[in-house]
Amino acid sequence: MSLHYFDHAASAPRSARVAERMAPFEHGVVGNPSGSHRAARDARRAIEEARDVVAHLVGAPASGVVFTGGGTESCTLALAGVMASRRGSARSRLLVSAIEHHAVLDAATLCERECGSTITLVGVESSGVLDLSEFAATLDAEVGLVSVMTANNETGVVQPIPVIAEITHAHGGLVHTDAVAGAPWLDLRDATRGADLLSLAAHKLGGPVNSGALVVRGALELAARSPGGGQERGWRGGTVDVAAAVGLAAALEESAEQRTRARERAVQIRERLWSEVSGLEGVVRTVEEAETLPGTLHLCVEGVASDELLFVLDEAGVCASAGASCSSGASQSSHVLAAMGVESGRARGALRLSFGLETTDADVTAAIAAIRRAHARLREG
Repeated sequence: MSLHYFDHAASAPRSARVAERMAPFEHGVVGNPSGSHRAARDARRAIEEARDVVAHLVGAPASGVVFTGGGTESCTLALAGVMASRRGSARSRLLVSAIEHHAVLDAATLCERECGSTITLVGVESSGVLDLSEFAATLDAEVGLVSVMTANNETGVVQPIPVIAEITHAHGGLVHTDAVAGAPWLDLRDATRGADLLSLAAHKLGGPVNSGALVVRGALELAARSPGGGQERGWRGGTVDVAAAVGLAAALEESAEQRTRARERAVQIRERLWSEVSGLEGVVRTVEEAETLPGTLHLCVEGVASDELLFVLDEAGVCASAGASCSSGASQSSHVLAAMGVESGRARGALRLSFGLETTDADVTAAIAAIRRAHARLREG
């Protein structure tokens, strides 16, 4: 049976360029970048070249790029690193949007427990965009950090980070943005303009898993979460994985080069998918009013459970998800949809289709046929 992959938002296919760039550092002698001999110097050169690439593509100084073991570690370092450095200060409040990935929500809970931070969740409008009026009203001189994702990993809704940063900075706070979902589709220099910290994960870009970065723009205090050894400006101890860093840089570089073509192709796929399934009874498009990532189509199928729908799709070789990859196939409702005010019965049938340049017309045809069959079987059978 052919495989039709519509879960790019969970993990994008590894690109040939990434694999080629990583290959020299995945076998044989790979020097420790902290050493002084030739092999160590070669490894350090590769790390610093990767750092330069990432810095250029996100609009930050190379000195601010900290390589991490993925997006979750990056988000934890950003939130806990900033709030730990402000423990006991007047700026002990942490604001996060209600639709954040659990990498941020759980990091916020950690800050509350370990740093004494006061956490405030900021709501979103029905479109999934941060409620700017509520946000502005919540800000005060006690807010140390605001964390709002660049684009939502479930619905693909893009957030107005430059506006959020401007409002926050007027009150003296810092801004972190989880740019993991947005990185494959957006020019992060523009989309995250004004953010003081941003998080990346390579595998959403066609890079390796367990590879990410925290990008720090400008001078700010950040307490290490894993001290020891002094690597990565002392913010993240331990030997840097050369292959992982090189893979992240190659993936980000390739995404930037292909962005225009990828966006155009994704829009074609998204609109074809929607036009072919929109007439099915009970099938609704979750987001209509806001800008969304072109590679994501989020639907809700009324009267159907996501896990049942995904099972039938998988039988047809179509790989999709209910929303966040950590909850794919789970029957519990999404906190993102709940924050948007989506009725629980409708949210129960959530379906996220995510795709990219690798997605063929044959894949789209197969997905449409599979959704129609699943709809008939689960709604009418």
